Amino acid sequence: MSKKVLLALTLVLALASVALAAEPIKIGYIAHLTGDAATWGVHEQNGALLAVEEINKKGGVLGRPLELIVYDVRGRQEDAVNAARRLVTMDKVVAIGGSNWSGINLATGPIVEQAKVPQIGSFPTNPAVTVDPVTKKVKPYSFRICFTDPYQGRVMAEYLLKKGIKKAAVLKDVGSDYSEGLVQYFIDNFTKGGGTVAGPFAYRTGDVDFRAQITQAKATGVKAVVLPGLYKEMALIIKQCDEMGWNPVFIGGDGYSPAMSEIAGKAMEGTYWVTHIAFDDPVLKPLIEKYTKRFGKPPVEIVSITLGYDAMYALFDAIKRAGKA
Repeated sequence: MSKKVLLALTLVLALASVALAAEPIKIGYIAHLTGDAATWGVHEQNGALLAVEEINKKGGVLGRPLELIVYDVRGRQEDAVNAARRLVTMDKVVAIGGSNWSGINLATGPIVEQAKVPQIGSFPTNPAVTVDPVTKKVKPYSFRICFTDPYQGRVMAEYLLKKGIKKAAVLKDVGSDYSEGLVQYFIDNFTKGGGTVAGPFAYRTGDVDFRAQITQAKATGVKAVVLPGLYKEMALIIKQCDEMGWNPVFIGGDGYSPAMSEIAGKAMEGTYWVTHIAFDDPVLKPLIEKYTKRFGKPPVEIVSITLGYDAMYALFDAIKRAGKA
């Protein structure tokens, strides 16, 4: 090896060492690592971590490595508020990723706005996450990397109408900002297209017996059931409908999870779900392969790893273009 090449290589290694030794840029992440939403939260965290590790291997951003600080908020608004406060006041993060629940991001919104620390949600789809529903003003520090409920509500309505279904029952979670919003956007678009809605028939997160609501919905003579909820309750509804000998067309939003098949079994066949990506899109293959190699098993929640991964790269790009952290 020539002295010039050796000198150049030494300089490159020295610069890399300086970059890695520089003070890290701290990024917070709010995820549901335990509780009912853990299937999403763990995958989302891992997708974000994969992105941060890749960015750091390439030298970080602005000559500094990224440091990911993750808090488990267990699907609880109070835990999310506490985590957001800790991230901005004690950890001194420059931005926060997560979560995938609209209600969580609505709760943390005032914290990040007061601290002027941007938060980018993975899939909190309620429009109120980023736009004040009263003033109609855009919230300057709240962002998302996903589509919104008006979009998926329209997709569900148009799909049923195109299948010739003009009457549908809705079962909704009355304690969920996500469910309440999605229901309204579906109803608005479905009725505008000439459809009629039975219900909504209400339940709450954590309920396990839906036979009363199913009996009421079945009595209306509808051909389809709309489920704007989260995966456990939706899977139980589908399973119990099958057990009661009723098999309407089921359609729902991005509260879907592949884990629903473990609960509802074969009753899941022929159901329809609006989600953020096509699982068989070839563009996802390299990410799935990298995830499998890094964590020792293939991902179950492909949406979660993809949006957690993309959120980190969006922040990376923003910091790079801003020229400062």
